Amino acid sequence: MRPGHDAGRRSFIRSLARTASVFSLDQLLCGQQLPVSFVNVAREAGLRTKNVYGSEQRNKYLLETTGSGAAFFDYDGDGWLDIFLVNGTRFEAKWTAANAPVSRLYKNNRDGTFTDVTVAAGVARTGWGSGCCVGDYNNDGHEDLFVSYWGDCALWKNLGNGKFVDVAAQAGVTTRTGSGLKRHNTGCAFLDYNKDGHLDLFVANYIDFDPKTAPLPESGPCKYKGMLVACGPPGLKGGKNILFRNNGDGTFTDVSEPAGILKTEGTYGLGVVVADFDNDGWPDIYVANDSTSSALYKNNQDGTFSEIAIEAGVAYSADGKPQAGMGVSAADFDCDGNFDIVKTNFAGDTSSLYRNMGEGVFEDRTFQAGLGKVTRFLGWGSAFVDFDNDGWPDILLCNGHVYPEVGESATESGYKQRKVAYRNLRNGRFEEVSEQLGPGITEKAAGRGMAVGDFDNDGDVDVLVNCINDVPQLLRCDSQTGNHWLKVKTVGVKSNRSGIGARIYCTTMADGKAHRQMDEVRSGGSYLSQNDLRVHFGLGEAGIAALEIHWPSGVVDKLGEVKADQILVVVEGKSLA
Repeated sequence: MRPGHDAGRRSFIRSLARTASVFSLDQLLCGQQLPVSFVNVAREAGLRTKNVYGSEQRNKYLLETTGSGAAFFDYDGDGWLDIFLVNGTRFEAKWTAANAPVSRLYKNNRDGTFTDVTVAAGVARTGWGSGCCVGDYNNDGHEDLFVSYWGDCALWKNLGNGKFVDVAAQAGVTTRTGSGLKRHNTGCAFLDYNKDGHLDLFVANYIDFDPKTAPLPESGPCKYKGMLVACGPPGLKGGKNILFRNNGDGTFTDVSEPAGILKTEGTYGLGVVVADFDNDGWPDIYVANDSTSSALYKNNQDGTFSEIAIEAGVAYSADGKPQAGMGVSAADFDCDGNFDIVKTNFAGDTSSLYRNMGEGVFEDRTFQAGLGKVTRFLGWGSAFVDFDNDGWPDILLCNGHVYPEVGESATESGYKQRKVAYRNLRNGRFEEVSEQLGPGITEKAAGRGMAVGDFDNDGDVDVLVNCINDVPQLLRCDSQTGNHWLKVKTVGVKSNRSGIGARIYCTTMADGKAHRQMDEVRSGGSYLSQNDLRVHFGLGEAGIAALEIHWPSGVVDKLGEVKADQILVVVEGKSLA
């Protein structure tokens, strides 16, 4: 069934799409014009408030460069994705209560527009906001929101009446360090690492930052191609990642040390993605680290983790060098039953594509897969997303330089940069198609956090980008492929209510052959952001599919002969709602 379905509204939304011819799948694969286009509709949709994050012309501190994340999530449970945009502040600004920047919550009006409900919802907080992630931590049926900050984080408990209340202090997840230095908390994710039915919380950390002792560009001196720039992260004290165990009573306990999270060489953590990488039924955690080896925490199934990134092959580049990792995403891009990883990195480097060979062992396939040609962009948000609904995950990367001092320098691609999109060729390789996907992809922006989700419920996947010191982008996908799709919203019973960690298999038939996709319900991801919790499958020309849902509790639900082009709500152990 389709929650909140309204024929009039959907007719209006469809009328917004550009008229185009329908192209066959064969034409698509032969490299002809792509029948998919992204257009930025943020202003028309009502997203007009500027993000504020550090000085616009010159940054003194590394903290000012990292920006903040974005979220697509249905906070009011009406079946339509709402939007949350994390905001920051400035050191030199003298804000008043009336003009201070705050993170923004926008309610989906179901007609292609949004209403700013920040103040009414009670989430108007000023501070150095970083990342966000969503999950129903208290299993009351309402999606809650965690927001990471430099300093005390926020846990916005959803009251179910359109309002939130920050319970971080009572819940024990403020994350302030005991030494007096403030953590720069970044990427986050809810997960049920011990499979007790209650969502736990993982928070990555970048640096321990104190402006009283942090080096200035001149004191380094810290230079980038001759320009004085903010110092770090090398030379700065790296942060330590945190794992909070849900006690089941509305509170959490910091178990970072006994769980083994602190036993890692990696630091300067940014993007976080959770997935069962070794197919043992337990969620693992991958963290993109800046300027050092990335981290892969293997779940030992006994409440502890082992950091195995080096042995697994996902710590370094193909030539064994540390990279400046930013955003990260996981998907089974080659449909072999294993979750692969894509990671964005600094300018002058490629993005990384790690192919999972099975049992949690990876091979760097960046160059063999076709992602090694593009090195001029500096990547942030990252997503595996099937933008043409052919049943094979494509890749979308959000870019923007880290130093505003770069401006529009001829030696760089500029501070504002276009996005990079790769189409899955179904043979282990990708083709860059950025300039064939419309103005939303080619429009330059200083992008940071990026979330993907179907905000207009029309069956394709849209994109939300939080741009540093600029207005956001809302990239509506207008698809004329004629391909089918399915979305699955999970409701846990024995498992956590959000169904986070549930693995869904989707099988279709084409030309007498079965095509099996898989994905998991996932909190967090990309760069400091939250994608749609509903799992999306492109079905190509198939009009029906078979679904198999493996819940964290061990319950398995099977649904055969599911009709395409609908949003399903699946309740654990009860099949369809």
